[in-house]
Amino acid sequence: MYLDGSAAPSLADAPVDILALLGDHSTLARMPAFRIEQAYHTAELAAYRRLRRETFVHEQGLFAGHDLDDRDADPRTLVLVAKDHAGTVIGGVRLGPVADGPDIGWWAGGRLVVAPGARGPHGIGAALVRAACARAETEGVLRFDATVQARNEVLFKRLGWRSVRGTTVAHTPHVLMRWPIGRIAALAAATKSPLGPLLAALPAAAIRAFGEEPAGGVPGVGGPAVTGAPGGADTAPGIPGALGGAGFVGDDGAPVPGTDVIAACDAIVPSMVERDPEWAGWCSVLVNVNDLAAMGASPLGLLDAVGARDVAHARRILAGLARAAAAYGVPVLGGHTQLGVPAALSVTALGRTQHPVPGGGGRPGHAVRLTADLGGGWRPGYRGRQWDSSSHRRTDELRTMTGAVAAARPAAAKDVSMAGIAGTLGMLAEASGCGAVLDVAAVPRPRTASVGDWLTCFPGFAMLTTDEIGAPPLPAGPATGAVCGELTEGQGVGLRWPDGEITEAVTSTVTGMGTA
Repeated sequence: MYLDGSAAPSLADAPVDILALLGDHSTLARMPAFRIEQAYHTAELAAYRRLRRETFVHEQGLFAGHDLDDRDADPRTLVLVAKDHAGTVIGGVRLGPVADGPDIGWWAGGRLVVAPGARGPHGIGAALVRAACARAETEGVLRFDATVQARNEVLFKRLGWRSVRGTTVAHTPHVLMRWPIGRIAALAAATKSPLGPLLAALPAAAIRAFGEEPAGGVPGVGGPAVTGAPGGADTAPGIPGALGGAGFVGDDGAPVPGTDVIAACDAIVPSMVERDPEWAGWCSVLVNVNDLAAMGASPLGLLDAVGARDVAHARRILAGLARAAAAYGVPVLGGHTQLGVPAALSVTALGRTQHPVPGGGGRPGHAVRLTADLGGGWRPGYRGRQWDSSSHRRTDELRTMTGAVAAARPAAAKDVSMAGIAGTLGMLAEASGCGAVLDVAAVPRPRTASVGDWLTCFPGFAMLTTDEIGAPPLPAGPATGAVCGELTEGQGVGLRWPDGEITEAVTSTVTGMGTA
């Protein structure tokens, strides 16, 4: 018996709905007339294909005999079906990679069908399209196309799709349409776009400080460093130390005026310090050493600032930090520890180089190279967001990778940051006064990472460099490198696909901090 006194069916007769068990029959009465789920069983797939044959072969006459093709035989192809309350398949759509070979994040949807008796006000077709878009993005897809009959173009536009061009399929007018996937742009906007306006006051403050201490100068400010005013205006020509020094805007580290020292500073997300303190400690070293490496600097030492709720938590943070410092061979010079406070961790790194490599040294026509350590795997608890390539490496391997930029001295270099590979390339291009194009299929990538995840995650060790075409690769030991794009005139970052199409990843500048 249900809680409202009505009779409940036997468990052997049907599964019990929790809403009915609680007596909430009104909610059950308002439930949609259908549900959408992935088809796993042979009977579901067969029912979907019967609907296709009835619609595309018999009703519309688009195909003779059947409408099956090689995408149906691809095991990576997914089928989503709509079912009524009785479990009958009343519609479906398929989606999957457009071609054989590695999945490079380019998928297509197709064969959208709804049973004749289910068409109309229920919106089953639109619901299937929305479900396909959501599933594609969940799978890490960055380009999702569909070739739809011309009469359905209006429906797809209402759902947010964009028309690309007209085409013909089975002697019938169709339109190639594309679902706008803003994953890369959204990440760049969330992590980097506030920097220009946010840091606008700092150069003026630095200049005032310089004026008050004419004999001293202003120390460089760690990552991102800014020269002059964001936007490229020079607020203090000739004054050293105005947040980075001439030629270093938004770099991974800041040259300290009058010395060969590079300073870098990074804070770890507090929630990460709270829930995974050892990994937070490790990463606080990793990100700072990578920042120095991108500048072509050799690390001298680290200073840490730790906040923790108690001694036990602080001990776990420092254990991870100490383990990473030992692995990279970098001493911890000192720092500050505060107990009885919310979790917090920031590390400053000092390095040395006579000739720092700028992040804004690229020029249109330069080849873009990604050098990344593809070893390791997703950090537990951070799948799709943090790739752990470093914790299993030997010290000599880590030193070889972090010394690669200094050895090769490319025109420009940036450590891949929170903005991901594509967003960081946008930062390099912005500082260089350029745009950029990334060849998706040429980007070095672990087999277990989707393209969408890989281009937007924190990849452990990954360096983006630009130089003249034919410049030698970075001698980065176990890391994998490849030329995978070029700098262009304009701004923003485009993704180039094997068919020559270029889709927008970042439409404008990333930080608003201007050129170097």
